[in-house]
Amino acid sequence: MANSRYEYVRQFERENFLLPDTYIIVRVDGKGFHKFSDYYKFAKPNDVGALEVMNEAALHVFKQISDIVMAYGDSDEYSFLLRKKCSLYERREMKIVTLFAATMAAAYQHIWNTKFPEKPLQLERLPIFDARAVVYPSMEHVSDYFRWRQVDCHINNLYNTTFWALVSKGGMSPKEAENRLIGTVSSDKNEILFKEFGINYNNEPEIFKKGTVIVREYQESVDESQLSQRQKQRYEKKRGKASIMVHHIDLIKNDFWDSRPWLQN
Repeated sequence: MANSRYEYVRQFERENFLLPDTYIIVRVDGKGFHKFSDYYKFAKPNDVGALEVMNEAALHVFKQISDIVMAYGDSDEYSFLLRKKCSLYERREMKIVTLFAATMAAAYQHIWNTKFPEKPLQLERLPIFDARAVVYPSMEHVSDYFRWRQVDCHINNLYNTTFWALVSKGGMSPKEAENRLIGTVSSDKNEILFKEFGINYNNEPEIFKKGTVIVREYQESVDESQLSQRQKQRYEKKRGKASIMVHHIDLIKNDFWDSRPWLQN
């Protein structure tokens, strides 16, 4: 950038550098997606096509940024885990969050128009995403974060499944269904679904109950701190070629975490 007498304005810029040697999780959220889903007439309680758009957009983000080792998504939200040694944009927070939000929005729009050509996106109701970055000091915090998001997915989906069963099958108004569910716990909702509508919630698709997990799958785990510079370069190339797998599996139990020690690197 050429020097000029106007360059002093750069002094007003401020950067927040995320702590080194910590795990970064970037959560991308849809802005106003309740209105967005109404505008484009999403099926209730879950629209498979819309979920596929979200998952494919997240997969695109995953492939574009090699520092991502895992992601979890549900509804209009996706959380991306960056490896502990990530140096993307020198860990500048604003650069990272804007990259994720912009890439997600661009991918979503392109994939939507491909999947739903009969419902082209309109300027007055475009998919918009914001993002935040949070650092965590240990893998225990990271795994608990993703457990938290999956539990939230289950709670919301059970509620929505019951709510829309009362409305679409039970003939209730949205307000009546909302009042019916006030004070109910999970067992109450399961009972309503089974006894009144013959729906066994356990048989609902796993993508609805557990959300979507995207992860880089390695054959072995390597402690990068023990590698020479040349070995690190080789491992970097190998890491970029790791298989990217999509699952709808349990994150609450330890099985997922114990079988993927490389997530800690």
